[in-house]
Order: sequence, then structure tokens, then C-alpha cells
Amino acid sequence: MSVDTKNIRNVVLLGHSGSGKTTLAEAMLFESGAISRMGTVAGGNTISDYTTIEQERSNSLFSTLMHVKWRGCKINLLDTPGSDDFIGEVVCSLKVADTALMVLNGAHGVEVGTEILWDYVNDFKTPTVFVVTQMDHEKSDFETTLEQAKETFGPKVIPIQYPVNQGTGFNAIIDALRMVMYVFGPNGGKPEKKPIPDSEMDKAKKMHNALVEAAAENEEGLMEKYFDQGTLSEEELTKGLRIALAHQQIFPVFCCSAQNDKGSGRVMGFINDIAPSPADVPPYILVDGKKMTYDTKAPASIFIYKTISEPQVGLVSYFKVYSGTVRSGDELINMKNGTHERISQVYESEGKVRNSIDYLQAGDIGVTLKLKNSHTNNTLNAKGVAIQIDPIHFPESRIRTAVVPPSKSDMEKLIKALHQIEEEDPTLQVEQNATLKQTIIHGQGQLHLDLIKYRIEKNFGVHMDFERPRIPYRETITRVANEVYRHKKQSGGAGQFGEVHMRIEPYYEGMPNPDGLTVKNVEIDDLEWGGKLAFYWCVVGGTIDAKFSSAIKKGIMQKMTEGPLTGSNCQDIRVSIYDGKMHPVDSNDMAFMLASIGAFRAAFKNAAPQILEPVYDVEITCSDAVMGVIMGDLQTRRAIIMGMDSDGHYQKIKARVPVAEMYQYSSTLRSLSQGKAKFTRKFAEYVSVPSDIQNKLIAEHKEEEDDHHH
Repeated sequence: MSVDTKNIRNVVLLGHSGSGKTTLAEAMLFESGAISRMGTVAGGNTISDYTTIEQERSNSLFSTLMHVKWRGCKINLLDTPGSDDFIGEVVCSLKVADTALMVLNGAHGVEVGTEILWDYVNDFKTPTVFVVTQMDHEKSDFETTLEQAKETFGPKVIPIQYPVNQGTGFNAIIDALRMVMYVFGPNGGKPEKKPIPDSEMDKAKKMHNALVEAAAENEEGLMEKYFDQGTLSEEELTKGLRIALAHQQIFPVFCCSAQNDKGSGRVMGFINDIAPSPADVPPYILVDGKKMTYDTKAPASIFIYKTISEPQVGLVSYFKVYSGTVRSGDELINMKNGTHERISQVYESEGKVRNSIDYLQAGDIGVTLKLKNSHTNNTLNAKGVAIQIDPIHFPESRIRTAVVPPSKSDMEKLIKALHQIEEEDPTLQVEQNATLKQTIIHGQGQLHLDLIKYRIEKNFGVHMDFERPRIPYRETITRVANEVYRHKKQSGGAGQFGEVHMRIEPYYEGMPNPDGLTVKNVEIDDLEWGGKLAFYWCVVGGTIDAKFSSAIKKGIMQKMTEGPLTGSNCQDIRVSIYDGKMHPVDSNDMAFMLASIGAFRAAFKNAAPQILEPVYDVEITCSDAVMGVIMGDLQTRRAIIMGMDSDGHYQKIKARVPVAEMYQYSSTLRSLSQGKAKFTRKFAEYVSVPSDIQNKLIAEHKEEEDDHHH
């Protein structure tokens, strides 16, 4: 069944790991009649979390698309993983959702995962409804959770309901929007409606008035009416709340026990009545800055928000229709690469089950199979349309590791498998680093990398091991050194001869010309790995022919690529060639290149050389309770604490940490904080390594070279 744009609701379920999203999705499917009995996460039989690995771990690792029919509305539900390691699945789901259901666990309150997600909700400006679940947990505390939510997300967090008797006997909810009490039987389901008891009336009225004010605030007519009559009709209230929710003027709060199906129906009723359809949301913005609205009558445009390859099926593409109607058999053109793609079949998704349908209209979300050249973030259009939907911006990686197959012969297979997963998962980057002589993968955290390893071993049959990634050190110098070097080789007929007089010094922007030298020519190059090489030609009176200058520079570059101390890239050096000798017959490019390498190597070692290491800006968000241990651990990592401040009921620690000390930090932080901390990192700069570490690195490099030569 396809429905009109105005009857579609696209809802993403967000929440910290274990807050109850998958169970809530299951309750919603059950309430709507989409399934006849509720599965459980523990039982491994829920509609969401259908992959073997998710069932093994009892945790969502991928986003799942499902839908329910509710009173003429089609609600697309996107269940997402709670772990920060799979943030890519969350971001792509937020891209296509028009409303977020933020699930809070009533026994745990606002957790650090909720905070991370809130940053993304704000980026997307997604209208958000909070659902406090697990009201029947013995430690459940609605009031504290609500207070924390207000403290963390601001005063627009306004309750619509509250539980009357939370805890193990939970069976009633007071609804301040409808001003009624819902009482549930032991098996949940449809509640009885009862009048609000006198003891609760004051509290309920206060809540109701807060809702009326929030609704009236956005509509002048409603505000006047509210002042005149002191209240609003249900219709007016609905209209006002719809506008308030769509513009993030209100974040309503519901409560329920999903597991026992108490209260989830009311959440769906609210989504049906108040949540925006794609027709109600502000226009979406295209790459060229133009604004568009969801229009069924326009030519077709779809945006692929997620791709995954399934064994036996091949590439599965999840898409949202941004414009027009997409039918099975349509031919669309990929805006990025110009290829024509036939949409052989359009499906609605129910977790792993896909039902073939004839068409989908603007605003709806669906699935198609076997596209040839289209991936996540691609826009496909009907002929003659040049729309490009703004791509999803995925977060930077936070962890890196080197990967190796058990045998050299498997390397090609491994790289191919990694690149295929990289095409599906934009939060993974695969880098074949020639300088470090390693294949390095960058991801979101240890769980993320473990999942990739699992998929490569299961789906591609290649075994893969993680090893410590090498550090991209840099080398530079800290003072001036002069060197004379003669390369001379006599063998049979032609010999080789070249002599180079070289001065090297630390380079910085705007430095004066070299002391006592006459500068003839200057070349300042940006090095591909960062930093600069300044090459000054200061030879007077033709002692070396200028035609050899490029060979001399080539020799320097060769040594800059593999520095004298550790074989790392060199940077920020000025080299002045001020004298030398040549031989009329034996001098050639090769001779001068070798003389230049010799001179640079010798001068470098006399110029107080310095190894530099990459340092990252790391920001850690954690609770007060674990702040001490986290700080203590940072001290052991040569970290410099840049600052601390509190944010809601969290602490933020800012530090600069050498990347050499960040290996496996993701796992360490998880175990230090029992999963209640998060971190982000961003490259800051290169700084000098301490002298004891420098000596150790030089010794290690020498050992490696000696092994190599034997």
C-alpha cells in the first residue's frame, strides 16, 4: 500500500544502548497489528535486530526499517543502535526521519549516549518526542528522569503524561493532553479510560496549562483565544502543538512499559495526530542551496541513505523518495556518475522481510535491490531533472588499527573485502599507507572494528588480524648546519663526480635570506604530507652548472621522504646550495643527486634533529563519578589537560594526547567508565617527542635497518 505524503510519518528511534528502543518498536508493531505476538530481545526473535550477530550480542548494530499502519497513517519506524560506535547508522536514519523518538530508560535517566545523539538531533533540527520506558522496573523514576531531561535539553521539554504508580505494579498513566487516566490490564494492550482522581487533579491541570501555553505561543489567533476563553479546544490544541513540535518549540514527554505493552499505543496516536508528515516539514535544501518540498506530482527523485550487501542477495539500497512517485521498472539517472539505473522492484521493509509493492510516493521510505553503480549519499532522478540532495555528513573516525591477513597471498582478497564494506559504511576508511608500510583502517570504536572483522570473516571468508598501527612521525631540524660532500666513483671508462656545499636550517614563514649568501633562485614547495621545503640556489661564478640544480633538489626530496633518523617524512627545512665542484666529463645528474643525498644526510644529523609526533585534541564527556579515574588514565598517556567544564550533569575534559598513546583508547575508556563516557578526537598539530622517546625510536629504526641489510 502506498499512501499520500500527508499520511506518512517517518520516525527514528534513538537512545542510549539498552534504553529499550527495539522493544518499543516491537510493541508498536504489535499494537498496530503488524505482528500477532511480541518477540523479545533476549529471545532473539524481534522484527528489528534480525541479523545473527545482533541476536548473538542482544544489541542493535544496524539500523532497521519497519512500518506500521495506524488509522490511515503509515508510520515508518527506523530502529537504530545505541552504541556510539555505530553512529553512522544513526546519522543516516536521522537524515530521512521527520520525527525522533528519544527513548530514555526510566531506571537510568539521561545517559551519556543520549547526549551524543542530541547533538545530531540539533544538527538535523529534528522534531523530538521523549519516551520514558521501563516504567515497571523496580528502580524506575519518572520525575528524576524528567528533571534530568529538562536540565540537559532545556525548558522546552514538557511532559504530556506521567505514571501514577511506577515500579513493578505499574498499570496507570495520567494524560494531561486528553485530561484522562489510562488504566491497563495485566497484559497491557488497550487501556480503560477513567476520570483523573481528585488527588492528582492539580498536578494534571498544571501540566495541561503548560501544554496549552506551548500550543498557543506559535499562533497569534490561538494566543488571543486562550486569553479570552482560558482554554483551547482539542482541535486548536492539536493544531498549535503540531506547529510547536515541527519547529522544535516543544519536546513532549511520554511514559510507557514497552515490554508489557502499556502506553505504546498512545505514543502512536500522538505521532499520528501531531507529528509532522513530510508535507509539514520545512523545505529541504539541495547541494546548490535551492529549497524543495515533497511533491508527489513532480518528477521522481530518490536519495539513497544506506546500502548493505547481503549474502545471496547482493547490494540492498535503502532510499527515501524526495520528489514524485517511484514505480517498479522506472529508470533513474545517478546525479553523481551519470549512470542509468533501473529500479527493478520497489519494496516495503519489515525488518528482514521485504514486500514488493507497485510504487512509493514523495516522503516515503523503501528498499530496492541490485543497483549497479549507486551507493549511500547518491541522488537518483527521473530523466531531465538535476536535483542533488545534500549528502549526509558522517563523523570523523576516532580509532585506527592496522590489519593483516594470516598469509601474504590473502592480502588482495582482504583489501577487496575491506573496500566493499567501506562502500557501504561511510564511517570506515581504509588507507594503504606506503610510508608506514601498513594497511590501516579508521573507524568509530573497537566494537565497530570488531563488527567489520566479523563480517569479513563470515561473508568473505578471509581471516583478519588487528595489529598496532605505526605512528606517522615527522623529522625536522632545530639549528643551522653546513656540509661539504663529494661523490666520486671511478670505474673503467666514465666515472661519476659531484661535490656539493650545502647549508640546512629550520624553515619558517618570512625568514630572512641566508646569512652571507647570494640568492639566485628560490623554490618553496608544500610537501604532500604537510610542512615545507625551501630550496635556495646560491651558487656564484658557475662552480656548479645550474642545470644540475634539479638533480640536487631531487636528492634532497628523496631523503626528505625517508628521513635520516627513522625513515619518516621530513618537513620545514630550508636548504641552500652555495658552492661545489664539477668535472667536465664525469659530472652528471646521478652524481650530483648522490652527492646531494650524502650532504643532506650528514648535515641533518649535525643540525640538532628532532622527531615530531602527531598530537590530537581529545574531548571526553563523562559523569562526575568516573572523572577521577579518567583523568588518572590520561596522565599515564603523556596528555596535557587543556581545560575542564561541566555540561548539564556531565563533565567535559579537554586534553591534548599524542596519537602514540591513543591505541585501544576506545576499549579502555569503555571499561573505565562502564560505557558511560564518550570521546571525540581531532588532529591538532605535530610536536617534538621527549628525548628519551627520540633515542628509543632512532635505536629501533637502526635495528630494523640492520635486520633488513643482513
